[in-house]
Parts: sequence; structure tokens; C-alpha cells
Amino acid sequence: MRKSTKLALAFAALAGAVGTTAYAENNASAKMRDDMMMRLDKTMRDSNGTITFDQFSDAMNARLKKMVADNGGKLTVAQLADALEKARYERMAKRIIERYDTRGDGTLTTNDITSRQKKIFAVLDRNNDGKIDKSELPKGGRFGRHRPSGANDEDGMQ
Repeated sequence: MRKSTKLALAFAALAGAVGTTAYAENNASAKMRDDMMMRLDKTMRDSNGTITFDQFSDAMNARLKKMVADNGGKLTVAQLADALEKARYERMAKRIIERYDTRGDGTLTTNDITSRQKKIFAVLDRNNDGKIDKSELPKGGRFGRHRPSGANDEDGMQ
């Protein structure tokens, strides 16, 4: 491959990565802004339509201030990253439990997983023959993100 072609491909890959990162950051910023506005709206409702600086500050950064206080008045990048990662995974775990928990007791069992899988299988098995063939898979949407048959994974496995 010519050097100019390699450089062009490298530039295209870099531009794609930067664009994807910018898109993700914009979405994260919009979510943070929406979360902030929801906290402010709640604080305003709870305070008859006006808020003081202390109420504003508490609404904006109560969790962050608590983390700083819990860590001796200083918070490192590693400590903040660990806390953010833990919070993210806890939210994900909560959603999974809510989705699968058939008893409503906040726990996940193999029976819960099997029950959910049976429901999904039944929805996909449109002709009720106990098998799912390619024609029964949705073309788009949540279950439609499958690769065409014969497509290889990155490691060469099917």
C-alpha cells in the first residue's frame, strides 16, 4: 500500500475516532445539563419558587462535596474515577435486576434468567415451532443488531 494511502486511511480513522468522541461528549454534556435542570427544578419546587446560593450549591454538587469530605478534603482523579465507575455499574446492575427479577425482591436467580430468556424466545419464535430461524429474527430494533450468517468475529470465530 502506498504511503499516501496509508496516511489517508490513518487520518480517516483518527477523524472518525474524534467525531465519535465528540458525539459521546455532547450526549454526556446534554445529559448532565438535563440532570442539573431537574435538580434545580426540584429544589425550586421544594422552596416555593426561589433558592439561595446554599440550596443551589447543595442541589448541584452534594454528592461531589460528600466524596471530597469522605476523602479528607481532597479528591484525586483515581478516587473520582473509581466512584464514577462504581456508580455507573451500580445503575447498570439495578436495571438488569429490575428487568429479570420475577419475584420483585431485588435479587437475581438462574430461574429469573431462564424465565426472561423463555419470554424472549417465545416472542422471537413467531410460528411457535420451538425453533427460531433467520426469517423470524427482526430486521431492526433491539434484536435486529445481529450479524449476517457467516460473518466472523474479530478473533475469526463464528
